[in-house]
Amino acid sequence: MSTHAKRERLLLADLLESAGPDAPTLCANWTTRDLAAHVVVRERRADAAGGLLIKSLAARLERVQAEFAAKPYDELIQLIRSGPPRMSPFSLKQIDEASNTVEFFVHAEDVRRAQPDWSPRELDPVFADALWSRIERMARVLGRKAPVGLVLRRPDGQTAVAHRGTPVVTVTGSPGELTMFAFGRQEQAKVELDGEKEAVERLVTAALGI
Repeated sequence: MSTHAKRERLLLADLLESAGPDAPTLCANWTTRDLAAHVVVRERRADAAGGLLIKSLAARLERVQAEFAAKPYDELIQLIRSGPPRMSPFSLKQIDEASNTVEFFVHAEDVRRAQPDWSPRELDPVFADALWSRIERMARVLGRKAPVGLVLRRPDGQTAVAHRGTPVVTVTGSPGELTMFAFGRQEQAKVELDGEKEAVERLVTAALGI
């Protein structure tokens, strides 16, 4: 049975392939080749991927990621499509779904939204609810660096408090757009921001996300 993570994985691979190895992304100075290498290392090289969270391992991660980025681009795309090796925790369906649904959605949008003619995806309700469920659970982590109070709000009124404080900015949008906002892609997220002007300006440039 197909899962959200599997679908987003294949979409990401297709987008990376179509864009080519030298296209821009929303990930700092990364090209599509750099992003593809990141995805592969994250689920195939646990010995290096720890550098994503542990500063002392960051240099190793950078070195290993550069080694993968030097591989043929088509090979990186195929490694993403085929998924992690059997011995990887990501090969387990439940872990893949929990860890990669948002990861692959955000990175697919990193490729799409770096292009000048992009438009928001229309997500099916089940997938939108799945993204919202993850945002609710991760809200406090994603918003921990917010310089102001932060509330994430769906158009139907469901809310998640990402950061307590004053003044408060309420960010309203679809689950997909709130996901992009909360993961640090504020300027590319199609959302409405309600709050004091200065607070909104501070939030838009803040380092949100993991």
